[in-house]
Amino acid sequence: MTLPLKGYRVLDATTWFQSIAARMMGDLGAEVIKIEPRGIGDPIRGVMAMNKLETGEEARNMSFEHANFNKKSFTLDLRKERGRELLYKLVEKSDVFVHNLRSQAAIRLGIDYPTISKRNPRLIYALSCAWGSKGEGADRASYDRMAVARSGLMTYSGQPGTPPSYINASLADHMGATMMALATVSALLNREKTGLGQEVECSLLGSMMHLMGLNVDNKIAIGIELTRIDRTQARNPLWNEYMCKDDKGISLGMLMADRYWHSFCRALNLEDMEKDPRFENMTVRGKNAVDLIRILDKIFASKTRADWMDIMNQRGDLIFEPINGIADLVEDPQVWANNYIATYENPNWGKTNMAITPIRFGSETTKVNLPTPELGAHTEMILNEILGFSREDIIKLKKEGVI
Repeated sequence: MTLPLKGYRVLDATTWFQSIAARMMGDLGAEVIKIEPRGIGDPIRGVMAMNKLETGEEARNMSFEHANFNKKSFTLDLRKERGRELLYKLVEKSDVFVHNLRSQAAIRLGIDYPTISKRNPRLIYALSCAWGSKGEGADRASYDRMAVARSGLMTYSGQPGTPPSYINASLADHMGATMMALATVSALLNREKTGLGQEVECSLLGSMMHLMGLNVDNKIAIGIELTRIDRTQARNPLWNEYMCKDDKGISLGMLMADRYWHSFCRALNLEDMEKDPRFENMTVRGKNAVDLIRILDKIFASKTRADWMDIMNQRGDLIFEPINGIADLVEDPQVWANNYIATYENPNWGKTNMAITPIRFGSETTKVNLPTPELGAHTEMILNEILGFSREDIIKLKKEGVI
C-alpha cells in the first residue's frame, strides 16, 4: 500500500514552525516544494547563526530540520513580476498552496486567494494564521509563545499559586500545523467528490482552543472554570504523580479507583490500609486524600522507579506509566516498535533519527524520503523537470536575480 498523498504536489510558502503542516503532508507521501525567498530563505534557517557568531562553531539547526525534511527547496524573488509568474506556473501544476503570511503581505506579493485561484480553480489554498482572518486583531503578529499565552494554557502549567508559565514545547505551532494538515487533506477529499478547490484556514488561537476544548466547554456551557490541581490535595490519590527513591517520577492512572484499590494495596503491601475506614472507598479517600497522598509519597520514595514498576507490573491490572524525560522517551522501545522515529542518511550529518508523523496505513508507515534541503537545492531541477525550462532559460533567470 502506498502512502495516501502520493501523487499530490504541495507548494509550501510557510515559515517558522508552521512549515510542519506541509512537512506532515510530505510524511504522508506528497511531493512538497518549499518556496523560499531568494538568497535569504525561511527565517528559521538563521536560528543558529548567532551561536556560530559567538562560538565560531557550526551548529546543527534542528529547528529547521524538524520542520522541513521530506521537502524540496525552490528559491525565487516574489517581489519581481517574473518571480511571481514562475510561482503561478507551479500553482497551475500543483494541488495545494499553503502559507502563513499576514493578509496584506499576501496581497502585496500577489499570492492572495483571488489571485492564485485564477491560475488553478482546483487548488486547495491553505492559510495558516495566528488569530483568524476576521476581527481587529487579524493581522497582529504572533509566535508560538503568544498563542500559548492567549489561549489560557499558561494558567494551567505548574502548581496552584505559581505564576503562569510557558511550556517549552512549541505546542501552539505544532497544534496549528496539525490542524492545517487535517484541513488541507479534508479539502482534498472534498475536491475528489466535487472537483472544486477552495480556501481553507486554521489559526493558532483556534487550534489552541481545540487543544483546550474540555476546559473551554466547561466554562461556556455550564460556567465552571477548571483550575490547576495541587497534587498534594488531589481528590483521587490513584490519579496522581509520585517521586521515587531515585528522583524519577511515576504517574498513576486509575481513574475508577475502587476497581483497582484492592490490587493496588496488595502490590504496595498495604493490606492493613485496604479496609481502613478513611480509605476504603473512593468517596472517603477523597475526603482524606491529603493523608493518603502523604503516606504514598513516603512509600514511593522508599524504592526506585524501576523497582515499583516491576512490583506493579506483576499485578497485571494496574494502570501506571513512568514520567519520562525526553531522553527516556527517545529510548522507549514502544516508540521504536511503532516507527514513531525514522532513521535516514543526512548528507551533511550522517545517520539521523527524526520524529515522524505517527500514522500507519495498513503495512505502510510514514518515513523520511528526503533529507532537509539546502537553500534552493532543487530550484534548477524543478524549473527543468516540472516547468520545462531549458538550461539557457535558467541561466537567464539567475542573471536577472529571479531565482
